[in-house]
Amino acid sequence: MTLTAEDLLAISQMMEEMLDRKLDARLKPIEHELKSLKAEVDGLKAEVKGLKAEVDGLKAEVKGLKAEVDGLKAEVDGLKKEVDTLKTEIHQIKLFQENIIMPRLNDIEACYTSTYQRYKDHADRMEQTYEDVALLKKVVASHSEMLQRAGTA
Repeated sequence: MTLTAEDLLAISQMMEEMLDRKLDARLKPIEHELKSLKAEVDGLKAEVKGLKAEVDGLKAEVKGLKAEVDGLKAEVDGLKKEVDTLKTEIHQIKLFQENIIMPRLNDIEACYTSTYQRYKDHADRMEQTYEDVALLKKVVASHSEMLQRAGTA
């Protein structure tokens, strides 16, 4: 039996259809997988984009925090200098207190204490002195009257 060109063409078409069906059967799951993978990749791309935006936001926040920290460092350095100055001044005040004020206070205390002691020791005599002065005033007044009477008489 001899095959004609038409027969060969018909066989060729049948083979082609069979191959197409087999390829379609094999390619459909692969296409489905590819579509699924593409959807996942698109989702991952979206997530990565979101993460990138978040990272950019965090970078901006970190930059702001860094600026704040730098500002705080500058303030702390200033405070350290002020504390050092205060320490120096306090040391000078302590020396002044120790070398000048305390000796003077000790002198004042000694004078006050000795004055108080003298007053305390002679306080009972003061009452007597007041009484004696009052009596002297009466005597002087009395003598003055006598002298005036004697002078006019």
